[in-house]
Formats: sequence, C-alpha cells, structure tokens
Amino acid sequence: MISVNSKIHPNCIRYIVIFLFFSALVVQARAQKGSDAHSKQASIVAAMKNSENDWNMGNLDNFMKMYTDSSTMMMPTGPVGVKDIRSLYEKKYFNGKMPKQNLYYDELKVTLLGTNYALLTGKFTLSGNNLPERSGRYSLIMIYTKDGWKILHDHSG
Repeated sequence: MISVNSKIHPNCIRYIVIFLFFSALVVQARAQKGSDAHSKQASIVAAMKNSENDWNMGNLDNFMKMYTDSSTMMMPTGPVGVKDIRSLYEKKYFNGKMPKQNLYYDELKVTLLGTNYALLTGKFTLSGNNLPERSGRYSLIMIYTKDGWKILHDHSG
C-alpha cells in the first residue's frame, strides 16, 4: 500500500502521461470517425431527396445526374447502362416533360462500405394523377465522386 508520504517514481508519471495522451487521441479519432460517417450518411440522404424533387418537378436531366456514366440498373434480363435507364424512365414513368406520378423516398438506410462507397436501401412510392399507387424496395450502391455521391448500381423492384 502506498502511504500519503510516499513518492511516485518519475518514470511512472511519464508512462501515465503518455497513456493519457494516446487515450485522448483514440477518443478524438473515434469521435471524428463517427462524425464523418454521419456526415456521409446525411449527404447521401440529401442527394436522394434532391433527386426526388428533380423528378417531381419534371427535371429528368437533373434526376439522371444521380447516376454516373458507368452506372447500371438490374433488369429482369440483366444489368443495363445509363442510356437504357433514362429510356426506361422516359417511356414508362414520364408523359413528355412531367412524370406520370410523384416520387417519394422513405425508410432510407445508409451503410458505409469503406471511404467512398455505400449501400443505400429504402422504399420508393409513386403516387398521384388518379393512377394506382406503386411502391417497392430498392438497394443502391453509391460511390463518392468529385461531384458528390452518385448511384453506381441500382436494383429497384
């Protein structure tokens, strides 16, 4: 037992200070990592909500900016590229310049897959214009680019 009058060896104090210093660095790094993850998740959700707004305003060009030049979408016949994705939207979901129905995303869940990739899952709903409501689930592989988060692969159903 250490008495009140005993002295702590200087090396012990040095080790305690070093331990506390590195512990503080670890705590700070974990807090920053958590904050960074939250920021990325919020950016992905915001990008999807912006694309939802673009769709509902009839701005298919801006909506399509969520996709990269090499994006794919899974279809019953297999994956297709951006040209076919756009063609699908134009023919099946738009009447000229305006969508046949409004789009709404819900239940968005982001799972980060490293620094520049994420999995986004959720639910979409198409409604309005006296047409039957249609909803389904989707999973998107997202990639971080110089222009922000984009869809690399779309699997909607």
